[in-house]
Amino acid sequence: MNKDSKIYIAGHRGLVGSAILKNLIEQGYTNLIFRTHRELDLTDQKSVADFFEIEKPEYVILAAAKVGGIVANNTYRGDFIYANMQIQNNVIHQSYLHGVKKLLFLGSTCIYPKNAPQPMPEDCLLTDTLEYTNEPYAIAKIAGLKMCESYNLQYGTNFISVMPTNLYGPNDNFNLETSHVLPAMVRKIHLSNCLEESNWDAIRADLNARPIEDVDGNVSENEMIGILNKYGISNNEQTGEVSLALWGSGKPMREFLWSEDMADACIFIMENRDFSDVIEQSFSKERANEIRNTHINIGTGKELKISGLAKIIKETIGFSGNICFDSSKPDGTMRKLTDPSKLHNLGWKHKVDLEEGIRLMYQYYLESITK
Repeated sequence: MNKDSKIYIAGHRGLVGSAILKNLIEQGYTNLIFRTHRELDLTDQKSVADFFEIEKPEYVILAAAKVGGIVANNTYRGDFIYANMQIQNNVIHQSYLHGVKKLLFLGSTCIYPKNAPQPMPEDCLLTDTLEYTNEPYAIAKIAGLKMCESYNLQYGTNFISVMPTNLYGPNDNFNLETSHVLPAMVRKIHLSNCLEESNWDAIRADLNARPIEDVDGNVSENEMIGILNKYGISNNEQTGEVSLALWGSGKPMREFLWSEDMADACIFIMENRDFSDVIEQSFSKERANEIRNTHINIGTGKELKISGLAKIIKETIGFSGNICFDSSKPDGTMRKLTDPSKLHNLGWKHKVDLEEGIRLMYQYYLESITK
């Protein structure tokens, strides 16, 4: 890519897309195009076709997706598979029709089987059953990476798929009804700490910035306590002690990657690697005539228990109350550790470790409340 190449970032407002857009701007790219959902509905085939005909992007980064945590994925199963399939089909196909030089498709490591070997290499894809709670989303993402792979093999396109591990960072989703584990935990522990300090101004500011189920900071203290209790944050009226109950047993192991590291990996691949480079690492000695699993994991190769994550966030925020786990709630997959060897061999490794990332994340969260 040249600095004046016309690059379309689909999903530029989300956690993934905003980090990629920021990275491109910082590296001096000047011809970047993007649209909000209101301006361009990527599930609408004609609208996407018209957009590509008018704009004719040279490069495409497909970061747009319908995403959510374990509750949202399990509840809105039809929405997740439909929306993501539509978005992918439209953008990838129009990229082929309009001669896009290179496309980067972003998926998720939830594509791997529930009982995948740990760490998870790219070639364990489609070897066993998926985790039930996010199966529709995972199937959509598998279809997307296979679409890229198949178009490359049939049409000679240069479409690369990457599968980032659990991401966190600026512009993350802190909505307690739909967020992923780390941003949800940051917000819950922050609110627990505010309640512990009887800092009602801070609680009101938080709820005004991001109402929970339409409850904002203009309600009474009792109403605020009611909504906090619903999400596991409670105080003992006699002792004044505050406790936080989190979903699951706390035993699942998870890997987390700072979103700006992910963006750096994506731009590194766009600038330095092609589909042909990935093929060289994807041939099987047993199936030398088959090209498959050409996608690339993006991760740290490091993991910790959810309970350990809670401890780090608790110490970062300064909350001294009790955190317990509700094992009657689902855990999801017990381990999801990526094998980033392919990416390492291509020449990239992460820079921000988890403790530093959580500190940056909490700083961002506090700043976002006051904006």
